[in-house]
Amino acid sequence: MKLTVHTFLTLDGVMQGPGGKEEDPSGGFELGGWLVPHADDDMGRLVDGWFAEADAILLGRTTYQLFQPYWEQVTDPDNAVATALNGLPKYVVSNTISNPTWNNTTVLSGNFLEAIDDLRAGPGRELQVHGSHQLARALHDAGLVDEYRLLVFPVVLGQGKRLFEAGAVPSTFTLAGHKATAAGAVHLTLLPTAFGAGELEVGEFEVREGREQVRE
Repeated sequence: MKLTVHTFLTLDGVMQGPGGKEEDPSGGFELGGWLVPHADDDMGRLVDGWFAEADAILLGRTTYQLFQPYWEQVTDPDNAVATALNGLPKYVVSNTISNPTWNNTTVLSGNFLEAIDDLRAGPGRELQVHGSHQLARALHDAGLVDEYRLLVFPVVLGQGKRLFEAGAVPSTFTLAGHKATAAGAVHLTLLPTAFGAGELEVGEFEVREGREQVRE
């Protein structure tokens, strides 16, 4: 399966609490719900398209515990997100959850990165990560992410958990697709092409014969 990471981001890279003030106030975060004024039908179609490609869902503990009580109560068969989250196999990374009550859930503890790599090697279309700040960072640093799908909103918060915090492994991406929503969000599909400080292609500008040129 291809491992794909999906998240909503502000212009300054914050992914914390997009859907409500009480969604994730950890660390004293007070700006939850920043996405809501920019949600529209275009966004809904993009997110439905994400879940249409999933064969399994992978979540961190915090996101799992946020998702379960909300999505379990959505029983509309035409809701693509609820249908996927309630019906597909789910994997949650946690050392504290031992008896999950959300159906089709498997707990990954201990060496979870090895277990996730084994899942990637198995059959299926996509193993999808949604939100899950700490998990997404661990997967990035381990080089396990095959594709990112990011919805970037025209908002700057100046605080909160970021997808790529300081110390993230340097990486380069290829833009595989993009689309703007009517509300001003930009959907980016990114494929990792170089991973690690020693692998990044760099260069510098210099002036030659009165013209600025690129020297690699």
